[in-house]
Amino acid sequence: MNLKNRILSLAAGLMIVASIATWTAYQQLSDNLIERWGKQVAEIQVHYDSARLLQSLEREIALARQMARSQALLALARTPDGPLIKAAAIGEMESFRNNFRDHSYFVAFLSNGHYYYNNTSNDYQGQQFRYTLDPNEPDDAWFYRLIDEGRDFHLNVNPDTNLGVTKLWIDVLMRNKENVIVGMVGTGLNLDDFLKDIVDTDQQGITTLFVDMNGAIQLYRDRNYIDFATIIKPEGQKSTIDLLFDSADDKRQILDMLTSLKDTSHTVESRFVTVNGRKHLAGAAFLPAIGWYEVTLIDLSTLLPKTHLWPLIAVFSASLLITLAAFHLVVQFRILSPVLRLGAAVNQVRRGNFDLPPLAKPGNEIGLLAADFEEMTRTLKHSRDELEHKIAERTTDLHSLARVDSLTGLCNRRSLDEILDVEIQRASRQNAGFGVMWLDIDNFKAINDSLGHQTGDEVLCQAALWIQCSLRPYDQPGRWGGDEFMVVLSPCDHNVLRFLSERLRQTVERESANGNLPITVSVGAYLCQPGDSAKTILHEADQALYQAKACGRNTVVIANKDHQIPG
Repeated sequence: MNLKNRILSLAAGLMIVASIATWTAYQQLSDNLIERWGKQVAEIQVHYDSARLLQSLEREIALARQMARSQALLALARTPDGPLIKAAAIGEMESFRNNFRDHSYFVAFLSNGHYYYNNTSNDYQGQQFRYTLDPNEPDDAWFYRLIDEGRDFHLNVNPDTNLGVTKLWIDVLMRNKENVIVGMVGTGLNLDDFLKDIVDTDQQGITTLFVDMNGAIQLYRDRNYIDFATIIKPEGQKSTIDLLFDSADDKRQILDMLTSLKDTSHTVESRFVTVNGRKHLAGAAFLPAIGWYEVTLIDLSTLLPKTHLWPLIAVFSASLLITLAAFHLVVQFRILSPVLRLGAAVNQVRRGNFDLPPLAKPGNEIGLLAADFEEMTRTLKHSRDELEHKIAERTTDLHSLARVDSLTGLCNRRSLDEILDVEIQRASRQNAGFGVMWLDIDNFKAINDSLGHQTGDEVLCQAALWIQCSLRPYDQPGRWGGDEFMVVLSPCDHNVLRFLSERLRQTVERESANGNLPITVSVGAYLCQPGDSAKTILHEADQALYQAKACGRNTVVIANKDHQIPG
């Protein structure tokens, strides 16, 4: 039996085993799929519901904050008995009423307990003052509780027995310029309409609710669970979110999740819980803008029943049969051939040849492997080229560092030796001479001894700069060592050598005279001839420099092999 038939037989046996194992794994796989999908849906739904709530409230909250800063209302808080002030304040209230979404408002003052209100129908036109708040009246306890807490902004669902309405109230504290609380303003949104628009949206399998920071239910499609007048209730009497769950573990899990959201930077968290005997995914987010949590309960069995995944089993079974029938083609064209080509490419790269022909890339793991191999080859080639480039750059840098004087930036002695060798060879080849100037700074040791080495270094740097300024762009100056400098002049004759040497000396003398420390240089120059060795050139230039110093310094002496001539 050849390799192809063996592979086909083995594949058939594996496919039979796989089909048996598929049904066994179906339950677990479907659960994992549904759970992963459910978490994504929960996160999207939480963001969606949160955005809808905030979109409905942010404008109203902003208007309420603006109303709390109204100068007319603050004036009424200071002077509650002024008729003109009162008329202006009521006019301001009515102006805000027309802008609020619910076309209603309330204003309550701390000093006298006066409570002003008007509704959508403008039923209280001219009678906006409704009643007086009483700190001993249980129905008015919400006002004084919020004043005591001192929170600038608060949301609560509360029935107003005096007005006969139940709304989602937006409460904003009113403070005077001394930052003292003088009252409270706000508006209300019709609870039934708000529940219909935000919470009770008839999304099958999805339940949305909002709870406050203590877990008390504020918005829920079943009004029986809403914790009305949360602000005045003790903790043990509130309708909290854990009432929706039968399991003690689920209750603790939900409350822990809400605490975690408040104490961490997580935007959305989710947990699996059981509600009425059915598995739900609970997703939650904290909305710091209003101090509430948004909680979404998703019934996964309703949104995605497992029966919806059964077609996958049928598709899988059909795929097994089709795969078995076509496997001999797959083996030949999509497995064996690409593998052989890939093996040849590996050997080519092993020999150091990175220019590969295009590899076959079937749409499977072998294709991915071939693509990864090509990418790896390109990366290796790029890395090799980059490494070679970096080595070349580093070699250039090291070459430069080895030939540049670190203090003056001129050529160093090693570089000058190389330049001198090149010029000597050029002189012999072209039968043309070149000039060499050897100079040092007069009395430099005295400068170092009296003013210190730092000043000496500064003198060397200035001298290097003046030397460069005195030369032609193609002349090559360098620091031989200590306070000695050398300049190679090419092309050069005796007149050029004399002229440039004298100009250099004068430049140093003139430029240094303008500073705090006048300095001069002595220059020994030599016009090199074809056939001169480096030893001869350096000796002649050194002797000329010695004579320049002997002549009193700040002098140029030009020498040749036979005699020395002062410049």
